[in-house]
Amino acid sequence: MRRVRALLLGLILAVIAAPAWSAPRKVVIDDEGFALMHLMLLGSKDVDVIGITTVSGNAWAKHATAMVLRGLEIAHREDVPVAKGATYPLLNSEALTERWEALYGKLTWKGAWMREWVEPTVQSAPPYLSAEADITLPNGNPKLEATSEIAANFLIRLVHEHPGEITIVACGPLTNLALAQRLDPEFASLVGELVYMGGSLNPQQVLSDVSAAQFAREFVNSPRREFNARFDPEAASIISRSPWRKLTVIPADPSTSTQRSKALLDRMAAVAAPDAAQFIAGLEPGFPMWDEIAAGYVLDPAMVTKADAVYIDYNTMFGPSYGDTLSWHEHYQPGLGEQKANVVLAIDPARLEALMVRTMREAKERLTPAR
Repeated sequence: MRRVRALLLGLILAVIAAPAWSAPRKVVIDDEGFALMHLMLLGSKDVDVIGITTVSGNAWAKHATAMVLRGLEIAHREDVPVAKGATYPLLNSEALTERWEALYGKLTWKGAWMREWVEPTVQSAPPYLSAEADITLPNGNPKLEATSEIAANFLIRLVHEHPGEITIVACGPLTNLALAQRLDPEFASLVGELVYMGGSLNPQQVLSDVSAAQFAREFVNSPRREFNARFDPEAASIISRSPWRKLTVIPADPSTSTQRSKALLDRMAAVAAPDAAQFIAGLEPGFPMWDEIAAGYVLDPAMVTKADAVYIDYNTMFGPSYGDTLSWHEHYQPGLGEQKANVVLAIDPARLEALMVRTMREAKERLTPAR
């Protein structure tokens, strides 16, 4: 009996000593614009976005920075600092890409270098702009300003201030992270976890509609090619060989079962705060949810239904496979510094969509004064 009482007392003391809640996970976003992924992380009560860095990819860094600043105003999160990042890849360029296409065939998507789709496509083509073109955003230009600190230095400073505590969620080319690692060899080892959307192993078309079939052009003949890595292969290779505490890769593979449908956008807009709802309603449907999967993994890792431990690197030789993903299981890697990564291969789309709706509701609740 005394032993039972002692055990009960121990349990009571343990409950009293345990914190009632755990602090939100510190997150830094590194991306090429502002979209649903940002709203998910900014809206969730489980993470604390302590900074955003921008990089050229789908848009130039200057324009991506303006989009993020305006997005923070829409989300009523003007407290989050923004640092503009790299304008150009480490070595790759528009001229080199045009030369590559003349030798090896047309790329499906080229981001900021994109002038038009090679074939008719239901999605609109982005405007072709110069890196320093004037900015005119459809929902108005931001009044908020970015910090004067460049992205690489901003990232280095934050991880030194919070060693082992920060999760970086990177959903564009990895140029900023590569620069940070080259400037400070301790950088990667001070990051709690790097989660990046990039690379492609063997994606298989899952959805059967027109949009899914058109996006399958990207990998049907070249399954190892993916835009974020292809835009700056040298940066992707540097990141693959950096000493991260934990590395999670979201390749193109799981995105083939997802789509930013009109129905999903309507569900999110219905529960979002007014400004965010207007932004969501203006988004073009039909795209796979590449970046949303990365945010979803951070907020709810249980949405992953299939993953593998794989060594990853990227081809930096200028040839037909330039920028393609390289991968090996244990014992087969070259041993040139490649890091073992947790590679997400499949997710539960319904669970991801429910999470996206929930974070919009949470964001609205945080903005609504308590009665």
